[in-house]
Amino acid sequence: MIGAIEAGGTKFVCGVGDKDGNIFERVTIPTTTPDETLGHVHSFFQNKKISALGVGSFGPVDLDRSSSTYGYITSTPKRHWNHVNLIGELKKHFSIPIGFDTDVNAAALGESLWGAAKGLDSCIYITVGTGIGVGALVEGKLVHGLTHPEMGHILVRRHVEDHYQGNCSYHGDCLEGLAAGPAIEKRWGKKAYELSNEKKVWEMEAYYLAQAITQYILILSPKRIILGGGVMKQKQLFPLIHTHVQSIMGDYIQHEQIIEKIEEYIVPPNLGDNAGLAGAIGLVSAYNIE
Repeated sequence: MIGAIEAGGTKFVCGVGDKDGNIFERVTIPTTTPDETLGHVHSFFQNKKISALGVGSFGPVDLDRSSSTYGYITSTPKRHWNHVNLIGELKKHFSIPIGFDTDVNAAALGESLWGAAKGLDSCIYITVGTGIGVGALVEGKLVHGLTHPEMGHILVRRHVEDHYQGNCSYHGDCLEGLAAGPAIEKRWGKKAYELSNEKKVWEMEAYYLAQAITQYILILSPKRIILGGGVMKQKQLFPLIHTHVQSIMGDYIQHEQIIEKIEEYIVPPNLGDNAGLAGAIGLVSAYNIE
């Protein structure tokens, strides 16, 4: 059995599964303080007899194994979690191999192994929820570099009817500041799920997401784009995004996936709410973490 943690800013999802990405048990733990949250995590796993643990975490995180702060959540705006040694705390309780990456990189890996991008060596996974994060798999490898991709914070052009100042504490009106769940709520005065029938809400949301997706296509040329997270449960967003991407791209890239089959190219996750957990398992099984 392999343990999996999808560590989010709102909740930690913990599960137990096998090397094929099957999840047999899962539990959701509210993200409060590190001591309280990780205490519940330890309690869940302590009698599970897991042989390894995969962790996909909200960030920014330090993924450089040569760094003195490897395994830390670093400059997050999430209260109480700034510069928390996440992997170090887990190692105090679990003397087993631990795989570690961002939550969205883990989800991208999971979808490439068992989900919407199965059989492809390239995809991106975008989560649109409390924040916006993007994980990338390129030529079969998760993308890392100076740190890790932070594509949720790119700048986008403002919608002509949008006068909301933006919600990102670092950048104001970046993509996350304009299109994440809290931005939708603050702009319109209601939570996203309460606005399902408001067409102008989702037209504006699709306008921002499509701009970002177009940039990701032009820069990374992924073979599939997967959109998950709480906001993307508004399924009416997908056809709006498809139309906006095609319009913004302007037939520049002459590929049938964009011109004729975009509904097969920009898709929801096949693994649903288990994409992050399955991906965390993938961090162990696919990369032979020891």
